[in-house]
Amino acid sequence: MNAFRPALSVFAFSSALALLSISVPAQADQSVIKRPGAHPNYVFEAEPHLAFGFLDGPVDGNDDGFGPGFRGTIELVDNGFVKTINNTVGIGFGMDWLFYGDHCTGNGNNRNCHDHDRIIFPVVMQWNFWLTRNWSVFGEPGISLNIRDRHNDDDFDFDPIVFYAGGRFHFNDAISLTMRIGHPTFSVGVSFFL
Repeated sequence: MNAFRPALSVFAFSSALALLSISVPAQADQSVIKRPGAHPNYVFEAEPHLAFGFLDGPVDGNDDGFGPGFRGTIELVDNGFVKTINNTVGIGFGMDWLFYGDHCTGNGNNRNCHDHDRIIFPVVMQWNFWLTRNWSVFGEPGISLNIRDRHNDDDFDFDPIVFYAGGRFHFNDAISLTMRIGHPTFSVGVSFFL
């Protein structure tokens, strides 16, 4: 697998997002952070995404992986921990399935190759800050269960601490482009506010 291919995809997607945000009219992007409740009215956020795992790969900690993922967030509190600003709090859960390609050992007739996958099940608290009608940001502390498939053996481990930070560009009250970075993955996807 070409290690630069996922990075180039992320760069192209980020560039498209930047161009898209430049075309947004200035009036539509006025601040709403000091207006509690001035955000989309939703109960559940469904976010299919493409996840990238740049660190802590299944082969000696140095392989890059990518694959599909999903995050679902249930809104718990509509004006969250700080009542004077526009914020919400929810609980998020999901799955990222990362493919790291083949890992081969030996040579000649003794060459042995195995697929390597990693499945991550995060559970996080999502704290959202609604900055403008088009932009929101969030932080997600939590935990995750990881399953690694190495040489046809499954290895389970538990991350007691995971953290993500992200941002959204809202096309309207129902759909946004969502980017998330943290430990152990980076993701780009589309959120649907239901």
